[in-house]
Amino acid sequence: MEIKFDPGFVQHMSAFIPSIEYVYGSLGQLKNFNQRKMHFKMYYPRLQSLIKEYAGFYLGCMLWAVYIKQFENEDILNNLCYGGEYSDEETLGEVNFFKEYLERLKKDAKYYIGQNYSYDESLIKIADAYREFLKANEGFVKTQKTNDLVIPSVLKTPDDMELVLNEINKVVQNGNLSNLLPLVDKVL
Repeated sequence: MEIKFDPGFVQHMSAFIPSIEYVYGSLGQLKNFNQRKMHFKMYYPRLQSLIKEYAGFYLGCMLWAVYIKQFENEDILNNLCYGGEYSDEETLGEVNFFKEYLERLKKDAKYYIGQNYSYDESLIKIADAYREFLKANEGFVKTQKTNDLVIPSVLKTPDDMELVLNEINKVVQNGNLSNLLPLVDKVL
């Protein structure tokens, strides 16, 4: 059996932190507050979409791990993390930034465009679980086989693994990782 480390999620991703930094870097270059408001308003839907995309990615990674864990001692192919050095800061940096950014976007939406940004609390649950998942697996630097995967106690095994696989396959095809968000209750 051929089990990939990434079922195909990464091809649909754009880097979270650099994307956010790009928006705020260009905001910072504008001297006029009205220009900044217009600029932020233009990027605001993209920022919201990026958050959902990343939450879907985090959830998808956990769903995939729970799915492939059922296959006893199979090789995991193409784990680019394998053999690297584990660093808490490096491994958890993005997910920590993600959580902090949720609060920042609330403030910035109010400040720049007078809108109340609110996010579903499941996004925090997903980020916290993903953080625990990354930590338990030490950034996957030792993950070569399905038996090496550590599924933290915060994650549960879904009753319908075929549904999970079907949804993952759909997302890999259509590229919309946020479509996995309705599966949050299957694993958390």
